[in-house]
Amino acid sequence: MWVADMDFTSPPAIIKALHRRVDHGIFGYTRPLKSTTDAVVDSLEQRYNWHIDPSWLVWLPGLVVGLNVTAQACTQPGEEVICFTPNYPPFMSAPKNSGRISRTVPMVLNRGARRWEIDWDTLEKAVTPKTKLIFLCHPHNPISRIWRRDELDQIAEFCLRHNLYLCSDEIHCDLILDPTLLHFPIGTLDSQITYKTITLISPSKTYNLAGIGASLAIIPDQNLRSRFVCVMDGIVPLVNSMGYIACEIAYSACEPWRQALITYLRDNRDFLVDFLLKEVPVVKIEAPIEATYLAWLNVEELNLVNPVAHFENHGIGLSNGAPFGAPQSHYVRLNFGCPRALLAEGLRRLKSAVAAA
Repeated sequence: MWVADMDFTSPPAIIKALHRRVDHGIFGYTRPLKSTTDAVVDSLEQRYNWHIDPSWLVWLPGLVVGLNVTAQACTQPGEEVICFTPNYPPFMSAPKNSGRISRTVPMVLNRGARRWEIDWDTLEKAVTPKTKLIFLCHPHNPISRIWRRDELDQIAEFCLRHNLYLCSDEIHCDLILDPTLLHFPIGTLDSQITYKTITLISPSKTYNLAGIGASLAIIPDQNLRSRFVCVMDGIVPLVNSMGYIACEIAYSACEPWRQALITYLRDNRDFLVDFLLKEVPVVKIEAPIEATYLAWLNVEELNLVNPVAHFENHGIGLSNGAPFGAPQSHYVRLNFGCPRALLAEGLRRLKSAVAAA
């Protein structure tokens, strides 16, 4: 229950379309059709009222690729990229892969509000003349929260004041579990910051297509987009024909499936929260799970040197909190994107592991 994809079959419409593409029998180089681009543009407009120009789209075989390309497009070797921890590990490794410096700013848990927040004082102190870029995870992995509009405006103002680029990974944006909250793409903020942003999206998490390899960078500024494409040249492979087909069908023909998925994940989340409160209160979810299918669990009270190894010894695999920037003995991440029976069995094993701690 560690890796961030789901144990659900992808939408039937996507599977059917892929079968048709396989039956075509020719698998050469390909480009997206106009209908593929239209599906992406129309989806962003319908879901988020984001009106984008198709020329802003740059296709990628994955979002981790996008993080690495962004680091090179926005910075020079020796310059700095900031991200907020805990965070998905490639946010911290991507800058270092090409000789940049990864600077982390730990978030703080507001226990009264039950919400992880940016430590603005620490962020201000972290910026140096070498800082050129901020990575934002939006919605956030692993803490599964949605950034509010006022927070995004504050981040945008901060970037403009310090002349920083802003890269927003919005791969989980279509998995909002709290019906009272909205996702605001970073590109829908004021026009000043828009032209210093790179937004990364993909159907991979929502429609369980991670192995297909189809993602996008949305880059409104032509100069920044040109630099981004230049970094890719000769290194980043093209998206394959299956990726384009899956992406088009996901964004154009699977909305009822997505809504049903959100309902199921919401119920799984509630099942998980209720189970921990009643059966394993020593394992804590410190803030509401507002989006994604990921739960950030505090296991500090178990006093385990290596929680992941302990849980694996009792039949449940979880993500180690240390690569996310958390103390190894304090946090693990659990993926609840699976059938209820499998979640129930995983939690039974987790309870056994806690009892044996």
